[in-house]
This record gives sequence, C-alpha cells and structure tokens, in this order.
Amino acid sequence: MPNQKISLVYFGTPEIAVKSLEHFINSDDFEVLAVVTQPDRPKGRGHHLTPSPVKEVALKYNLPVFQPISLRKEFDIQEELRKLNPDFFVTFAFGQILSQEVLDIPKFETINLHASLLPRYRGANPIQRAIINGDEETGICTMITELGLDCGDICIKYPIKLTDKMNCEDLACEISESSPELLDKTLKGLYNKTLTPIKQPEDGVCIAKKITKEECQIDWNCDAKDIHNLVRGVYNSPCAYFEYQGKIIKVLETQVLEKTANAGEFLCATKEGLEVGCKNNCLLVKKVKPEGKGIMSAADWYRGLKK
Repeated sequence: MPNQKISLVYFGTPEIAVKSLEHFINSDDFEVLAVVTQPDRPKGRGHHLTPSPVKEVALKYNLPVFQPISLRKEFDIQEELRKLNPDFFVTFAFGQILSQEVLDIPKFETINLHASLLPRYRGANPIQRAIINGDEETGICTMITELGLDCGDICIKYPIKLTDKMNCEDLACEISESSPELLDKTLKGLYNKTLTPIKQPEDGVCIAKKITKEECQIDWNCDAKDIHNLVRGVYNSPCAYFEYQGKIIKVLETQVLEKTANAGEFLCATKEGLEVGCKNNCLLVKKVKPEGKGIMSAADWYRGLKK
C-alpha cells in the first residue's frame, strides 16, 4: 500500500470503462484528478447530444472533465493536464491515439488496459476478434503505453476462458468486472517499484482489425461453427445478417446442429428456432431482427413468411 494517495487522470469513454473509474474514485488509495473522454455524440431518433458513460460518472462525482476532439492537437488541454501533475495517466477504451507529448506528462507512466492477451489482438476490436476466431481463451492486460500500436511493455495479464455460448457483450461485461483489480495492482506495483514490466514477445503478434459491415454478412457456404462464432462476435455491434427477399435480417442467437443439408436451405421451424443448412452441419437460428421490426423468434419470422 502506498503511504499517500496515487494521483491519476482517467481516460475512457464507453460503458466497459466505467467500473474501473468508479473503483479509483471510491478507493482510499487513489485520487482521480480529472477525466478525459470523447466529445458528446448524437444519439437516438432525435440525435440529441449525449455524454459518454464515463463522462456521466465523472459529473456525478464532480470531477473535472476534458473532451478533446483530438488531444494530440489541443495544446491548451495538454497544458491543463500538466498543471494537475498526476502520477499516472490511465487509459481504457478512450478512443484516441496519444502523442509522445501527452504520454510524457505523468510523473510515472501512461498505463493502458487492453482487452486481450498481448501480443495477440493488438488494435481496435480484440473482444470481437477473439470470439469470431473461435478462441477458447482471451483476457486482459495492463501495459505501458508507447507510440506504436499496443506494443508497450506488459505489466500484468489476466486470462479469461471463453465458451461457445458467450457473445461479445458477455465478454465485455466480464472484462469490465475484472479490470479494476488489475489496474489497481498495476499502479500500486509501479508506484512502489514492486512490479517490473516485461517486453512483449515478437512471436504471436496478431492485429484485431476493425469490423466491417461486409464481413458481418452471413455466407451459408461457410461452416456452421464459423457462422455461429461470427454471430456471437458481432452481437449487437454491428450484428451478423443475411438478406432475404430484399430485406436485411439480423441474426442475434444461434446454435450449431450436427446434421447435414444444402447450404442456405431453410429446413424447418421448431419451437427452438429455424434450422438452416451450412457447408458443414446446420445452424439453429434462434433470434432475429428483421428490417423494420423488433427482435423476435426466428421460427415466428419464418412462419410469418408463409402467411
């Protein structure tokens, strides 16, 4: 335990980063000097400007909030952060690349929480890619932020087992729950000099490229398991889909069935869902969201086609 509070500025934006911020705010061992988050964005049908989840927490606790469009270019905000004289910057799903001038501001380091076991899945979508690729294990790690893409020295790793029923939201929830303790241990270890970061190995580097809409379109000529992994990996963000009679049908939940059929053939609708043929095995499609409609049973959607 440190003899005095460890001071930090917290950089984060989405819901996944909220619990870690709340941990630091409520801890007797840390002092959150300010929060840096993305600018308010239009949301909903009315396109009203809406603060990020991290900003909402910061305002709740009356913390100073900075919302740069690009912190690399906004030198006035950089100067305000220098005046705070923090021990650490902590970044978690912030959404902007920091310049060396920004990284050099804290007395110790800028620490990033990355949602994979580096060097695997450097980049934008590590949560989704781990599931799409059918990995049985992923995790989180804390690292020293450097200018390159997630290439800094590793502080602590925490593995997470994946099941074939977990989707990207389930994994994000588990990461959110596990991250506060990992960040806590990292900052205390670096502050007290009881933790020595380790360089990332060159073997095993893998880039988690941004998910495109095109790759979310289901190809029934693929293996049923691969389609199932795609559905889980892009659940609600942006969502796997197929086209039927000129309409987009989003697929939200599936299960692999060990039976054969022609790829793309709708076999039958049961109380569990709609059975569809794939290259290998079949896919039981359980929940869909047809274009212009709400979420429904895939079996109900299919039966409605015949009316």
